[in-house]
Amino acid sequence: MTAQVGDISLFLQDSVEIIAQVWSYLTKQFTFGRITVSVSSVIVGALVIALTVVVARWSSVLIEGRLTRRHHIDAGLRYTICRLSKYLIIGIGSVVALKQAFAIDLTSIAVVFTALSVGIGFGLQYIAADIASGFILLFERPIRIGDRVTIGEDEGDVQSINLRTTVVVTNDRIAIIVPNSRLVTQRVVNWSYADPRARIAIQIGVADDSDIQLVTDTLIDAAKHVTNVVADPKPSVQFVKFGDYSLDFRLLVWTNQPRRHVQIRSDINYRIARLFRERSIRIPYPTQEFLLKGLEPRQDVSGRDFPAV
Repeated sequence: MTAQVGDISLFLQDSVEIIAQVWSYLTKQFTFGRITVSVSSVIVGALVIALTVVVARWSSVLIEGRLTRRHHIDAGLRYTICRLSKYLIIGIGSVVALKQAFAIDLTSIAVVFTALSVGIGFGLQYIAADIASGFILLFERPIRIGDRVTIGEDEGDVQSINLRTTVVVTNDRIAIIVPNSRLVTQRVVNWSYADPRARIAIQIGVADDSDIQLVTDTLIDAAKHVTNVVADPKPSVQFVKFGDYSLDFRLLVWTNQPRRHVQIRSDINYRIARLFRERSIRIPYPTQEFLLKGLEPRQDVSGRDFPAV
């Protein structure tokens, strides 16, 4: 019995010594200039970062749930508030994690950011521009969640505005990843920005011998009773110019659903084609005539001469 107690005591003593050695290794500090680091502090910093990410996501969901009940706050503003609160929590958590992991003060953090700014100046300026543009989009809100935008040849609805990129979903349900700097520095058409109404212009050319008044009345009739086309302001027609082989007109209509402008154009074009056919209005196509000179007269089988050209 005494031998068993001695063995247990020896085992516990060895275990304490092992634990002490491991703890001593984990808490051993290494100094690099102003930065003091240990294995345990790095582990604590990593745990703080993980906890910060969890709290940031949870708080973002909580804030969005509370703001959803307030119907006077639009979806774009709710998204901006949730994003900014998430970034704020992550920023504070990152500073705390750095302090716990490397025992650095705000002065040292400023030195680190200064070093990062040098790297940004050499190779990361595009990423920095995208991140800065992301904050501009969130604060100024020229583009909001759910807006219908046209970027170059691409058009779709804004699904999310992230720190570096914005996701735009087209009518084909294809997600386009757009760098935020492109949305800030380049031309972007926002169909949902201010006035809910938008004017749609449809170009049309008719044969040069067409009745101008008939064409004008026909285009006005084509714009009547079309879905999503408003009656006020009324549709109007402009005689743009005399083309090389056509008379060029422009039909102007207004809609309160600008994001559906593609379908509205299609509906009106269908009506124009049908009414032009019913009223014998021709749409010209470019033709070419060749004039041959210097050919000798020829005779047909009856002996008659063809005149020279």
